[in-house]
Amino acid sequence: MPAIVQEHGTGQVLMLAWMDDEALHRTLTTGRATYWSRSRNEYWVKGETSGHAQHVRAVAVDCDGDTVLVTVEQVGAACHTGNHTCFYSPLEVTS
Repeated sequence: MPAIVQEHGTGQVLMLAWMDDEALHRTLTTGRATYWSRSRNEYWVKGETSGHAQHVRAVAVDCDGDTVLVTVEQVGAACHTGNHTCFYSPLEVTS
């Protein structure tokens, strides 16, 4: 399921990742954001290799039970590009 990652304190959306039941379980029991990599077909803990960790403060599920909101204390960049958030490319609305 999609996991929307939000920064504790600011409310800024940092990234979108994927979780399955095991990734969610690991996240809830360790307090470290753990995701499922669809491209590598393996679990990964945010910051395990980069040092840009996410310390989980809260987890909520949406009303349909198919999306998770993970609120974190972000250490360093959330995006693999080195940006604080993955959502740094605004699009123009022309309506």
